[in-house]
Amino acid sequence: MNELSAAGAKAALAAFASPRRAIDLARFFQTAPGQYGEGDKFIGCTVPQSREVAKQFKDLPAADIFELAQSEIHEHRLCALHILVGQFKKAKTADTRDELFDLWMRLLDDGKVNNWDLIDTSAPYLGSWWANKPDALQALSGLAAHEDLWHRRAAVLFTFALIRDGRFDVTLALCEQLLDDKHDLMHKATGWMLREAGNRDIEVLRGFLRKHAATMPRTMLRYAIEKLDADERMEWMRKRAESAALPR
Repeated sequence: MNELSAAGAKAALAAFASPRRAIDLARFFQTAPGQYGEGDKFIGCTVPQSREVAKQFKDLPAADIFELAQSEIHEHRLCALHILVGQFKKAKTADTRDELFDLWMRLLDDGKVNNWDLIDTSAPYLGSWWANKPDALQALSGLAAHEDLWHRRAAVLFTFALIRDGRFDVTLALCEQLLDDKHDLMHKATGWMLREAGNRDIEVLRGFLRKHAATMPRTMLRYAIEKLDADERMEWMRKRAESAALPR
């Protein structure tokens, strides 16, 4: 067993390293110049392997989580987030939850939570921090207006926790705010959250679609309607196609 430290976690991850897989991951996460993951580095660990190491280091002190997340290695940062989320879920006090949430936001602001998998493995769980915050919509709307892609995606994915609690207003507001976002990763994120809202209340999704299906990004629409039956999916896509064909 490696020592309970950032260095120990790195050593545990190194045992799973695969140079061949690292090449594939670098390609998958688009690390070439000009791509969204430009410059990121991989050692070739799988997500289950990262979670296995995170379980071994579940009691890693916050300072070591922070240190692990400073690494240029993607899997080190991912493992740090797995540990942080695990501690957040099991936190017994509001103060501990606040500290862990603040640590995550610091990592986001510092550019360490900087790819879609890093957002998606953590923000949907940490989003429960917003559940009883009266300024949640205002704060997340501000985050959704950030120039950085990952801040915007975090804002949307935070709302997954609210959706699970049956609250849809923040998700709908952010999805409406982001209708004109230019990045495909945001179209996927907003469409995904609309689909999750629809899984719990189909009329919430249909209400949004009646207002925006004709003009929303195609990928956003496609993700949002993925679980509807084929005839209804075709109808919503037809509405969008007809609108796109109109002269501007």
